[in-house]
Amino acid sequence: MAPSLPDATDAEGPTALVTIAADPPPRLDRALARDLPREGPAAGLSRSQIARLIAAGAVSRAGATLADPAARVAAGERILLRLAAPAPVATPAQAIPLAVVWEDDELIVVDKPAGLVTHPAPGAADGTLVNALLHHCAGRLAGIGGEARPGIVHRLDKDTTGLLVAAKSDRAQAGLAAQFAARSVERRYLALVHGVPDAADPRLAGLAGIGFDPGGVVRIALPIGRHPSDRQRQAVVAGGRPAVTRVRVLARYGTPPAAALVECRLETGRTHQIRVHLAHAGHGLIGDATYGSGRRLSARALPAGAAAAALAFPRQALHAATLAFRHPVGGRPLAFAAPLPADMEGLRRALAGDDEC
Repeated sequence: MAPSLPDATDAEGPTALVTIAADPPPRLDRALARDLPREGPAAGLSRSQIARLIAAGAVSRAGATLADPAARVAAGERILLRLAAPAPVATPAQAIPLAVVWEDDELIVVDKPAGLVTHPAPGAADGTLVNALLHHCAGRLAGIGGEARPGIVHRLDKDTTGLLVAAKSDRAQAGLAAQFAARSVERRYLALVHGVPDAADPRLAGLAGIGFDPGGVVRIALPIGRHPSDRQRQAVVAGGRPAVTRVRVLARYGTPPAAALVECRLETGRTHQIRVHLAHAGHGLIGDATYGSGRRLSARALPAGAAAAALAFPRQALHAATLAFRHPVGGRPLAFAAPLPADMEGLRRALAGDDEC
């Protein structure tokens, strides 16, 4: 019988004990992948990660190192895995205020403000959401890819507000990434746009790639890729990646209607997708300097001061309002909502006046 081995954290890093269940696969790596504990530091390890542990001499049985991933194992044997402690990252932790909507040992959901870049990139080496998460979660990150860092599985543009989820462990990142890849994550955005993307509009009906779903929903299914002449922008381009946005009008503003509050649901998640699709359809976001082409609202059609408020709005009027997915560890459904930020709510009120419908 194999000796009792600890499942604890030692000076070199965490260890985990795996008990091989009945009818094991013929290979060590496959058996370990099947029988990993659902909790603890080894939970969620991939087969490739297990293979790297074996190659590093970090897997043993009864005190003897197992160096062959194809080694045979028997039911009831206990295999010890020694994991490296998560390495510190070069990205600095910074005390940037965060509106935390939900947090547990595996993930964190925040309501991102306008002006905050999601992660470091050229031109934004620090002052990002990742810097803020490193500070907020200090000492509570299980590690992503062997580093003590949060796992970013989706992004919001710098000036888009709203809900964003980040992983705090490898298994949470894998589980969340799988849901985004399977398009099972529900995301609902609110936007204030020029004009009204009405399903009854014959102009929209004549545009390629635009169709209509029940309930007055406009379905925009057009590929998105790099703009052919401006590498900083995205565009609807032949050969781009498939992208689908569904748009529903929630409120119309002005007489005749000059602007609208719309709900956008993403089937895919391409860079700048909502902004590109709505601009292509002729209903660009208010305040979008990149895709809005300097468009102005008619002051005569709107309440006093509304057109000026829209022209002065300093960012794209886009907010990630709801986010729903299954918890990556355990599978229970989670759903979150964030109200319109103060600047968008103020603009909405200015546009509505006394005539909101």
